[in-house]
Amino acid sequence: MEHLVALVALTAMEIVLGIDNIVFIVILTSRLPKEQQPLARRLGLVAAMGVRILLLVLLSHILSLTQPLFHLTSLGIPESWLRGNDAMNAVSIHDLILVIGGLFLIAKSVFEIHDKIEGIEGERKVRTHPSFTSVIVQIMILDIIFSLDSIITAVGMANELKVMIAAIVLAVIVMMIFSEKVSGFIEQNPTLKMLALSFLILIGVTLVSEGFDVGINKGYIYFAMAFSLLVEFLNIRVTNLRAARRAAKTT
Repeated sequence: MEHLVALVALTAMEIVLGIDNIVFIVILTSRLPKEQQPLARRLGLVAAMGVRILLLVLLSHILSLTQPLFHLTSLGIPESWLRGNDAMNAVSIHDLILVIGGLFLIAKSVFEIHDKIEGIEGERKVRTHPSFTSVIVQIMILDIIFSLDSIITAVGMANELKVMIAAIVLAVIVMMIFSEKVSGFIEQNPTLKMLALSFLILIGVTLVSEGFDVGINKGYIYFAMAFSLLVEFLNIRVTNLRAARRAAKTT
């Protein structure tokens, strides 16, 4: 019974934490030719599952990544700048991964927004598709960043490796079922793609802040994201109603 409760809780956590992963996979694969996108999404999620299971197997090594690698004061940074925050002073490999991953996510999202705006303003350049392999590699790299904290959190929720692996597999199956629907919905509503990219920038900033041990209350972030989605859904609803009324008048 204890394992079942842990399995349900872990699966729910993996699904919630995997939402940003689905959004990123959908956005990355949307740059591929239409016929390649479903396969890329499935392979991306399978790769995500493989990465998370591998991280679980290498758990003891991952936990050692939180040990201090060096201190900022050793680089000549005054202690007054750190405001007596010992956690900020001590830099671990885990911190470096979060900072680098956050910066990469911010840069990638900004590039995607710029590319989308450029396309809207006049198709000034011929749109080129990235290679299938490069998209899968980018998904795997970002999944390592996304997975670190969720894996460490999973260890605190369950001690049984089989339970944690089963939770990851179940979560990926659920994400596979809904990824196509998420992709179709985003493609039908282009403004949602821009909103999703903005969310990824926000997540990137959060990763960077966590890497510097500057706490940001994630409750505020989740509330802002939920509120923005609610407003966007209302906007979509109003737009659809107006379109339906105009269509009714012309018939």
